[in-house]
Amino acid sequence: MEFSHVYFVGIGGIGMSAIARYFHHAGKLVAGYDRTATPLTRELESEGIAVHYSDDTALIPTPFRDKSHTLVVYTPAIPVDHTELVWFRREGFELVKRSQVLGVIARDKRVMAVAGTHGKTTVTTMTAWFNRVITGGGSAFLGGISKNFDSNLVLGDGDRLAVEADEFDRSFLQLYPDVAVITAVDADHLDIYGDYASVRAAFSAFASQIKPGGALVLKNSVEIDLPQEGLTVYRYGYDTPCDFYARNVRMIEGGSALFDLVCPDRVVADCHTGIPGWVNVENTIAAAALVWCAGGFDDDRLREAIASFRGVRRRFDFYLNTPQIVYMDDYAHHPEELRAAITSLRGMFPGRTLTVLFQPHLYTRTRDFAAEFAASLSLADRVLLLPIYPARELPIEGVNSEMLLRQITVPHSLIQKEEILPFVQTADLDVLVTFGAGDIDTFCEPIAQELREKYAIRP
Repeated sequence: MEFSHVYFVGIGGIGMSAIARYFHHAGKLVAGYDRTATPLTRELESEGIAVHYSDDTALIPTPFRDKSHTLVVYTPAIPVDHTELVWFRREGFELVKRSQVLGVIARDKRVMAVAGTHGKTTVTTMTAWFNRVITGGGSAFLGGISKNFDSNLVLGDGDRLAVEADEFDRSFLQLYPDVAVITAVDADHLDIYGDYASVRAAFSAFASQIKPGGALVLKNSVEIDLPQEGLTVYRYGYDTPCDFYARNVRMIEGGSALFDLVCPDRVVADCHTGIPGWVNVENTIAAAALVWCAGGFDDDRLREAIASFRGVRRRFDFYLNTPQIVYMDDYAHHPEELRAAITSLRGMFPGRTLTVLFQPHLYTRTRDFAAEFAASLSLADRVLLLPIYPARELPIEGVNSEMLLRQITVPHSLIQKEEILPFVQTADLDVLVTFGAGDIDTFCEPIAQELREKYAIRP
């Protein structure tokens, strides 16, 4: 790949923007298209990357219209008939998927990959932070914005590279890790895979691509076919004894936890999580296990890393946490993610009333898991559903948010975007959570501001 200019079709995606930042930092000229302006695309523009928001070949900047020095990177979430993508193909430009570029970048690194149908963004970001505190270096491509690094791209000394290995479109099969974690293998992306057996087969293929002599850290509830030779497999879990697990877990004020981390060769006593929720104890165990496999750690530095980790935007992300009102936002968009988040919140705030505002993501996912979504959402006290966020899909007849409402067993209703803030102003709220992978995050700060004013809370 010899080029001086890189153009991104879908530059605002969390994975795409990290690679755009990487090339920009490397001195390449970078620009791109995305459908809508977001805080992330505005950050890219403030860093000197040109972004436009209309699918119009006339808006492609002149320096990027020369195929002799321009590489075009695209995400499979972009429709195949996208005008700019069609133009680049017709004109003979070199086009590559985001996953292919990431695979090339990772070739000369010690790759620490985190895969799984949920949990991978937090675990990857923890791994990047643990690397930084423990070794002073390490780089990372993240699937979210780290609060510690204030970015989804981490550049540092040394050869350690933490990478979120995305199963969508089988992207993770472009990676050949030295060590890896698999957090979960649930049925998802069935519009891509067709059935659950194919999802499991893809994760088995990913495990088989770990380099000879490498290690896999596998959640103790995950069962997939694994290579017979050349791979050491460890198991991790929350508090069930296995290779890596938490012992003597104590939930403390604010929802964080104190626990002893049990490893194959030691026990690291009194680890204190910097972010709340039992699920983040489990995520901490996975990240610590990956760092252990990559070369080990000093116990005191690991404790420091765990305590100073500040989380990821839109992952168990608290805007308000007071005795009067709690407001949290989370990216959860799969039934198992919702179940884990809601049960964790129940443990943190026993006896309090939990209201969930959920924006379903994709027609196919809503159709395929309607009963599972309803069961997970029914763990709350009250549920409000927005219309389905379509992302890359066209509507499917008969598939809508109402099909979930009919199966939810707690008080529920449908809400439109323009009704969100009036609802927040007038409703009797105790613990409010917004969930979804669409554009519901654009309401987070307005919701938080309304609640601050309503309950007279200083920012």
